[in-house]
Amino acid sequence: MLVQGLATGADDEGFIRGRGKPGSAGVWVNGTYVGPASRFTVPEKYPAPAGEVEVTLREPRYKEFTTKLTVRPGKTTKFRYRMERLPEPQPPFGRLRLRGGHPESFISVTAGDVSPIYVNGQFYGYVDELNNPGGGLLMPPGEYHVKFDSPTYGSYDSRVTLEANKVTYIEIESR
Repeated sequence: MLVQGLATGADDEGFIRGRGKPGSAGVWVNGTYVGPASRFTVPEKYPAPAGEVEVTLREPRYKEFTTKLTVRPGKTTKFRYRMERLPEPQPPFGRLRLRGGHPESFISVTAGDVSPIYVNGQFYGYVDELNNPGGGLLMPPGEYHVKFDSPTYGSYDSRVTLEANKVTYIEIESR
């Protein structure tokens, strides 16, 4: 996972942990994606370099949240956040889903693939959210540039056209 590239050793790293709404937000430390803010309302803890860091949370239905934190070596720096909700998009919608690979478990997503999915260059969620029967992105009909880089399913970088009231699948295979 990308987290390994953030810190270089125990003496010059600490951790960050955020609690807030929405828990589905993705977390970036100094511009590098580290993972989801929480899973099943349990905040995740991520390594971060000691010193001042910039933490950004992104979720497609909310305005981006950014804060600066001071991380001390060996310590966990906790912070709270509340993201401002954006206006609801209006139908009609098409649904974008991934299909194939490993079957998704409805019991735990902690073993799932939390690689970020980008649509038109913006964070839109996680691979495991789009690869289960109840998942997918509801978006207005149109053409979109979809990109993800998954250690489980590989890389995808292509244009996808969504039609109103239809499901569009991106076929994936396990490595």
